[in-house]
Amino acid sequence: MGKKKADLNTETAGLLHPEKKLAEDQNETALRPRFLSEFLGQEQMKDNLSVFMSAAKNRGEVLDHLFLIGPPGLGKTTLAQVVANEMGGDFKHTVATALDKPKDLAGILTTLPESSVFFIDEIHSLKPAIEEMLYIAMEDYELDWVIGQGPQARTIRIPVKPFTLVGATTKAGNVAGPLISRFGITCRFSFYEQKDMEAIIRRSAEIIRVHVDSDAVPLMAASARGTPRVANRLLRRMRDFAQVMPEEGGRIGRTVVCEGLRRLEIDSLGLERYDREILRMIIERYGGGPVGAETLAISIGESVETLEDYYEPFLIQAGLLQRSPRGRMVTDLGYKHLNLAKKSSDGYGLF
Repeated sequence: MGKKKADLNTETAGLLHPEKKLAEDQNETALRPRFLSEFLGQEQMKDNLSVFMSAAKNRGEVLDHLFLIGPPGLGKTTLAQVVANEMGGDFKHTVATALDKPKDLAGILTTLPESSVFFIDEIHSLKPAIEEMLYIAMEDYELDWVIGQGPQARTIRIPVKPFTLVGATTKAGNVAGPLISRFGITCRFSFYEQKDMEAIIRRSAEIIRVHVDSDAVPLMAASARGTPRVANRLLRRMRDFAQVMPEEGGRIGRTVVCEGLRRLEIDSLGLERYDREILRMIIERYGGGPVGAETLAISIGESVETLEDYYEPFLIQAGLLQRSPRGRMVTDLGYKHLNLAKKSSDGYGLF
């Protein structure tokens, strides 16, 4: 049993960062909702999308192209699959970086059955040539294709069957304006509320057939950073702890969750050790800020993109960090969460 307990510590790094792909995430499909009625949270977005899908089906048309914006792990890929199921069409999934040449896109679009949902993840990474080909495909359901070279070159238009393009991005500001304007529907994901996270954990626990006590669910939900992918990872890790604690009988209770969070170094807000080190770095080395993104990224040994896309969003959302024109600053709430005193210019603590 001692060896099993030791093995549980091997996955602590990056557990709560939803962009990091863990081997176990390949089994995430079983936990994904298939229809809109099973998709928990994001109520306003779901209500609007339900209206758009119902209207399109009543007219016998494909759903307008859909643009999904939000941090990793909030359900963009899942929602694209839900749309395909609700509309009764096939689902084709690719990543923007996999579309290297126009012929790659042409090969996919010309073989799509009618009313299919074509999902492009991280669409902000599309190459300009691919984007330009998409413009006509999205508007006219045709592809411009050049045959021949030099003076003999000519352009022909190849028809494609009506489809719904779903583009997802974590960096909406990096998507070209002409491409954004061709999406008829935009859905912006926000971090999930506590009650929604609790409902997601209960649903996932039922699917993987593990018992979770009612007083343990809020603890896990509060530590999941408002992100369903993180909640499912935490649930599986707590299941592991419950299995190696014989006195718990495989049941996830409050004792299991408290012990599991302690060993994983996850606090009550869902911050891992690395998140807290970022805040401490700003406080101890840079007097609480402001400090520029590049300087901070070098200090923590990460790229600026990783800092801005993966670490900062939740720290800002939780009110622990703020961005200013001069750089990043730890808020008063951040000091209190770390139980550190904020020093004034004369060196005396303010609280």
